[in-house]
Amino acid sequence: MQPLILASQSPRRHELMRYITSDFEIVSASIDECVYENESVEDYVVRMAETKAENVYQNHPESVVIGCDTIVSYKNEILGKPVDKDEAYRVLSLLSGKTHHVLTAVSIVSSQKKKSFISKAEVTFFPLTSEEIWRYIHTDEPMDKAGAYGIQGQGSLFVSEIKGDYYSIVGLPVAHLQRHLMSFIQGESL
Repeated sequence: MQPLILASQSPRRHELMRYITSDFEIVSASIDECVYENESVEDYVVRMAETKAENVYQNHPESVVIGCDTIVSYKNEILGKPVDKDEAYRVLSLLSGKTHHVLTAVSIVSSQKKKSFISKAEVTFFPLTSEEIWRYIHTDEPMDKAGAYGIQGQGSLFVSEIKGDYYSIVGLPVAHLQRHLMSFIQGESL
């Protein structure tokens, strides 16, 4: 079997990938994450996952490379990682008491083929007070996370309901990835 590489810096993805296999390398991709004008949320997240996988694959053509990207969107606006605490406050206030979407795209690339898929989930937040939001922001947990929260951490205290794959929200839809990866390696289609 070809060597397997996860093109991600995310410690959460590293941990989740170990649910599937411990036999993989980690190589982070350096890419431009700008959003194109009129680009849909789905197109953006797939483009990011594919770009990460292809970027790493260029230097590791003997490998199967997995690239991932997770975004949070509300009313078709991409809510990325906050640049500062004020932006984290704006994003969390926007999500307070509302339902938003979390999309994780995964791209698998090898010398013979490329396959990409999206896993989607809906997350509903309880109504949040300003005090709750600031207390959370001061933990620094939201600062490196799309949508300014981590569902696997203290951000879980804001969540009233989830529809879809929890692991997709964390950043790696492990059950879907395992099935896609097996069919990819065996040359089958799902």
